[in-house]
Amino acid sequence: MFIRVGFGYDVHQLAEGRKMVIGGVEIPHTTGPVAHSDGDVLIHAICDALLGAANLRDIGYHFPDNAGEFKNISSLILLRRTIDLLKKNGYVIGNIDSTLCLQRPKIKDYVPEMITRLAQAMETDPANVSIKATTTEKLGFVGEEKGVTAYAVALIHKE
Repeated sequence: MFIRVGFGYDVHQLAEGRKMVIGGVEIPHTTGPVAHSDGDVLIHAICDALLGAANLRDIGYHFPDNAGEFKNISSLILLRRTIDLLKKNGYVIGNIDSTLCLQRPKIKDYVPEMITRLAQAMETDPANVSIKATTTEKLGFVGEEKGVTAYAVALIHKE
């Protein structure tokens, strides 16, 4: 079996009055990411991990933030298109491991739904999708609630 590993990272500034969408789930909160798309930092990191593992460049190359077709687009659509690119190149997902960094809101109650939505979009078993969350103990721009970050590692393989 031919396997590859990729790493993804994304960051978005937070602003009042924006929707907070993480892992394809809208979470009630007073702030949300400033972005061209829906700003789903977790999905963006996962897309970059998958694209990197397949050596297919990055999310900005395939879905540029200056293209009108991606304005306010659901990142679940970008994830599905990323999976289509992987399939076209003969890859399937082994697993995803991700970490979300934000001070608030607490997301533990939303993680099961995130896993379900991500697994559906990636056409994989939910057991292949791990989502963890942490704060930065009030340090830095994440701790000051000025931004949100996400990290992801993807294992893909050719059957």
